[in-house]
Amino acid sequence: MPRALVTGATAGIGHCFVTELAARGHDLVIVARDTSRLESVAAELRERHGVDVDVLTADLTTADGLAAAAGALTSTSRPVDLLVNNAGSSFPGWFGTTDVADEDDQLDLLVRAPMHLMDAALKAMSGRHGGAVINVASVAAFTPRGTYSAHKAWLVNLSQWAHLQYADVGITVQALCPGFVRTEFHQRMGADISGIPRWMWLKAPKVVKASLKDLERGRAISIPSVRYKILATLSRLAPAGFVARVAKRGR
Repeated sequence: MPRALVTGATAGIGHCFVTELAARGHDLVIVARDTSRLESVAAELRERHGVDVDVLTADLTTADGLAAAAGALTSTSRPVDLLVNNAGSSFPGWFGTTDVADEDDQLDLLVRAPMHLMDAALKAMSGRHGGAVINVASVAAFTPRGTYSAHKAWLVNLSQWAHLQYADVGITVQALCPGFVRTEFHQRMGADISGIPRWMWLKAPKVVKASLKDLERGRAISIPSVRYKILATLSRLAPAGFVARVAKRGR
């Protein structure tokens, strides 16, 4: 059976990924910091879908956490066919007003962690001549909007390059770029989302299904929903100052 490793697997988009993949028959390695939530998710997936689920408690901002997740990706006895780099967080405030230690933590989680896990996955998958990586980015990557959007732009750029670079060994790499999604993300960061129009919100299960559909089609960038495809295109064409003013309304 195919096997997937998903980070940030206990909530939001990550939880929807493991639920959808289990329903499709994937065995799983689920990664997060909260062991009790991981065990609860694993038990539900095993009972409902009859798949094998390994639980890996790891803080990906630490060397030990990264090493543990990378070790699961390079296992030869239980190889991983799909890596979903989903773990992420943010905090309110704009660079230059925030605590730089918080910025360091966000950089580690949104850039350093997926880089290390991609490295492990690509090396392992290249030897087997096949596999896939989904990096959960954001449409924020296409806008000038502080460090969060900069981190996501970095991830999109690396994903596009890796998709081309490793195509000859059968590896597909995708940057998933959703807009606002109904998850715990904004609540956890303490952001005020009252000004975000209802039409801008997406449902996490639909985001995941769109991503997997685009992965099957071999698309390097997946932007779920027509409205966000249009907005992403406009953000590349409109003046940067205008895009920045509009983008500043959300996070």
